[in-house]
Amino acid sequence: MQAIECVGIVCFRGTEVLLIQRGKEPRKGQWSIPGGRIEPGESEVRAAHRELMEETGISAKLLGKIETIDADFAKGPYRLHDYLAVWQSGDPQAGDDAAAAEFVPLGTIEQLGMWSETVRIIQKAKVILSEIEHSKKC
Repeated sequence: MQAIECVGIVCFRGTEVLLIQRGKEPRKGQWSIPGGRIEPGESEVRAAHRELMEETGISAKLLGKIETIDADFAKGPYRLHDYLAVWQSGDPQAGDDAAAAEFVPLGTIEQLGMWSETVRIIQKAKVILSEIEHSKKC
């Protein structure tokens, strides 16, 4: 079975990260990063901007790919292309298949019962963002 290609967006606003509560499977009801399927003919970057807007109403600047993860969920294999972003405008509003959307303090993500890979990707994204910010100061 071919993997379902998806994007995920780790979007920071200061010391907060944007999360959605999933309204559909896989992982329905759990907190996660915004994201979804890449449409036929759509680039990963375009899909990331579209999914971020559809699920949260947020506009952000994408800074690059964090990592690609292969995962197996109930509906089969998924390939998750996760991107780092920085908030530009908008207030989080749940839309599309998100039941809730909000910026949460980065220090609280381990208490939300998220998938361990999501927590790891958020932490990795924060390290990458810190390196980018540090290089701009030099």
